[in-house]
Parts: sequence; structure tokens; C-alpha cells
Amino acid sequence: MAGVEFLILALVVVVVQVPVVCCGGLPASLMTLERAFPVNQRVELEWLRARDRARHARILQGVVGGVGDFPVYGTSDPYVVGLYFTKVKLGSPPREFNVQIDTGSDILWVTCNSCNDCPQSSGLGIELNFFDAASSSTASLVSCSDPICASIVRTAAAECSPQSNQCGYTFQYGDGSGTSGYYISDLLYFDTILGASFIANSSTSVIFGCSTYQSGELTKTDRAIDGIFGFGQQSLSVISQLSSQGITPKVFSHCLKGEGNGGGILVLGEILDPSIVYSPLVPSQAHYNLYLQSIAVNGQVLPIDSAVFATSSNRGTIVDSGTTLAYLVEEAYDPFVTAITAAVSQSATSILSKGNQCYLVSTRFIPQMKFSKLIGNSFFSLKNGLTYAIVVNTSGSSFTLVYSITEMFPPVALNFAGGASMVLKPEDYLVHLGFVDGAAMWCVGFQKVQDSGITILGDLVLKDKIFVYDLARQRIGWADYDCSSSVNVSITSGKDEFINAGQLSVSSSSRNTLSKLILTSTIALPFFV
Repeated sequence: MAGVEFLILALVVVVVQVPVVCCGGLPASLMTLERAFPVNQRVELEWLRARDRARHARILQGVVGGVGDFPVYGTSDPYVVGLYFTKVKLGSPPREFNVQIDTGSDILWVTCNSCNDCPQSSGLGIELNFFDAASSSTASLVSCSDPICASIVRTAAAECSPQSNQCGYTFQYGDGSGTSGYYISDLLYFDTILGASFIANSSTSVIFGCSTYQSGELTKTDRAIDGIFGFGQQSLSVISQLSSQGITPKVFSHCLKGEGNGGGILVLGEILDPSIVYSPLVPSQAHYNLYLQSIAVNGQVLPIDSAVFATSSNRGTIVDSGTTLAYLVEEAYDPFVTAITAAVSQSATSILSKGNQCYLVSTRFIPQMKFSKLIGNSFFSLKNGLTYAIVVNTSGSSFTLVYSITEMFPPVALNFAGGASMVLKPEDYLVHLGFVDGAAMWCVGFQKVQDSGITILGDLVLKDKIFVYDLARQRIGWADYDCSSSVNVSITSGKDEFINAGQLSVSSSSRNTLSKLILTSTIALPFFV
């Protein structure tokens, strides 16, 4: 209680030289203990708290290792944001940057203040920031003679200009966009979870890119952002840099909330859940490649030659949070769509819309009083547990036009090595694209890949699941999860200690929990063009 006085029994160490003989006759010094305050002195509770906080801060400054915690914003919904991003603080004094969470690339980069023709505003409702190395007291350029530059030049992730003596880079992304700039070493700030009760404001020097040129989609203002946070497994990724310094484990996890306004959880550590299944990573790959073995629709394995999923120079299955939709090789796409179409032939009409396989679904009226839980802008659950989609809200009426997609469309299973299956609900492979003659149009979110044999699992599939990227054990794990709930995170490699963390605490445990409120933008964006 405030105002309650406490009797202080604290002790301080006072060194008093007392001649004592010990250890073979050598003189020694004894340390005697005296009270910090007289026994009858009373001190306010708040003074004690302040004293303890100062002590804890000193303790934590000397501790290395823990779980790095980052906020998550955005959503997989292409009509809202179509990407997930987080905030990072860089430089001294620190400045905050919004960067896309991208497991398909390796480097953290932000836009430089010297960037020409880069977006100056964003349709995502965020203020764009620009990094200025000259205004940061801790920033230093990575020169061509730096051993770090020499090592990353060998991996084709850097280039050197003898004229400027700056270690530079040029990246090209799968959508045709690109960026170039130079590397900087500066402080990165983040929250480190060191235990159930301790959160330290940590900082460490990392190497990241300062972008001076951008092209393609990166130049468009509708989804403009400050940069990209690459979570690849190469040596220059932030997760590799921090784990090599012993600051975080060599594992990171995310839980991307798909419904409503999105958001989610991102930790540099391992989320623990008993339902997580793991599948091994294909070794020696630039991306997170998995061994996809088969696809089943409604429990029936499709007639697809597993060789089409084999990893080679231009084939394989990649997990990529920087991709909004999902992409399937042509040899697998056609059997997949055929099976979906056959499963819904009695309840939906198959059509093509702008080259995409879509289905027209008839609608019906259900009294609003039966609705029990609103779970998003597109979906809600009725008392029978089925998932329905909101179509029209009739103003001033007690009726809403709704239809079921769970009943109409079949479940899909992606089967991976190690016996790990990823079960997809209809909303994990379908996208709602409006109406035709009063019927709702749902389109397959998986896109056909014709120019290469790369299957890509993007946010459409990754949302509403825990994903664990265990680089130490070379595996990826996943499980269906409500990403608005809290999660248990391991803070030791042996899993013998964990804390409860996340956006909202739902745990009744005596452990302290972390509470985060995720703010998101709701800017509408076009989808297919």
C-alpha cells in the first residue's frame, strides 16, 4: 500500500582492517557488516522500489543472453496492408524505423537520407524516417578494407568501390524490385527478456544497410516502408549477428495474426507449444527450404510426382514471410485446383477471373442474434463453431447476409518430411475478391508458378500459426495458434526455463507476463490487377 512505512534491515559492507592471522601466518583483512540505516529508521516503500530498480538495472547490464522481443504490425489481408512489419531503433540518439519482416532475405536495411527518388510518404498510415549516419554519434562506415566486407563480398552480398572505399551492396528481390546502398555499423536497440520478471533495454552494434537507391515495388507509396528486416540464416542477418555474440539464441519465432487488424508476435528465441511439429531444413540453402512431399485435399493425396518439389538450383519449397500470397509449381497447381473444384462442384460455381481460379458462392440470410463472436473484418464464428464470412450488413435490420466457407470448401494438407503436416483451412488458401451478380467470389490464393519450379509459402499460409525457425537444429516447426494470445518462450537452449510473453496475457500462472498492444493501419489496397 502507498504510504506504508517499512523498517529497514538492509546491510552495507564496510571494510575494516583487523589484524588476523590466517593462511600460513599471513595477515588478512576481515569485512564487517553494518546496517545501512539505524534499526529504528523508517523508509517509504517507493524509496525501496527505486533502490531495487537501480540495483536490478546494474545486474542486468552485466548479463548476456536472452530473448529479443519485437512488436508486430500489419496484416496478410491484401485489401488492408498485405505485409507484416516491426519497429527497430538504430543510432545514437536512437531513431525508430518501420521495417518489413522478411524471412526470404538476409540483410536489415533502412532508407538513407541521401536516397534519391525514394518514397516520402506511405499509404500504410505510418511516417517514413530516413537514417542519417552523420547525426549518429555511434555510426561508422564499413570500409572496403574491413575484414567483414571481405567476407561478405565473397558471398556476393557486398561490393566495393575503390573510389569511395565504402562496402556497398545491391539486392534484387523476387518481385523485380531492388535496392542498393552501403553498409553501416551502429547500435540496434531492443527489449531482451531475461526471465519471468526481467526485461532489459538492450543495445548492441550490428551491421546493416543504408539504402541510397530503390526500384520497382519499393518506390510505390501505397505500401512504402522504411526498409526490410531480413531474417535469413546467412552470417550478416541480425539473428546470426546477435546469436554469434551470445546475445540471443540461434532461433527466432513469429505468430502472424491473420484476422481483424492483424499484428502478432516476433521473438528472437523459441516459442514453446506442445502441438508444434517440426520438419528438417534442406541443408546448405540460401533460403528456408523444406522437403514438401505431397499435397492432400479432403484427405486424398493428389497425383503429383514428388520430384516436382525436390530442391535444386531452380526448384524447392521456401518459407517466406515477405511474400503476401502463396505460389505453387505448375505440375502441382493444376491437380490442386482440380481437386478443390471437384469438392465444391455442388455448392459453388467455378469461374476464371483475370486468370485466377475463382468460385461464386450463393448467400443466404441468418438472424444477427445467432452471432456469438466477431473475429475479424471477413470472418466470424457462429455457435456451431463453423467459420462464416460477412457479406452485407443491412442497415437498421436484424438480418445479415452470410454464408459458410468451412462447410463448402475442403481442408488441405501440405505434407513435409519427418511426418509433419500443415493443415490449411479454407481461409488459408482462399481470398475474398468481391461479388458477381450478388454471389460472393472467392479465389484460390495460391498462384501458378510457370517460369521456375519454386513453391513459396507466403503470409496467406503462415498466418494464424506459430512458426519456429530453429537454426541451431536446422529445422522449422509450426502449429495452429491464436496469435492474439500470449506464448511461452524458452530462454535457454535446454528448454528448462521459459517465460510467458506476447501481446495479451491469458496465463493464470504466477509468472509475470508481458502485455503489448498492437496498433495497425486499415488502409485499403488493390489486389489483383
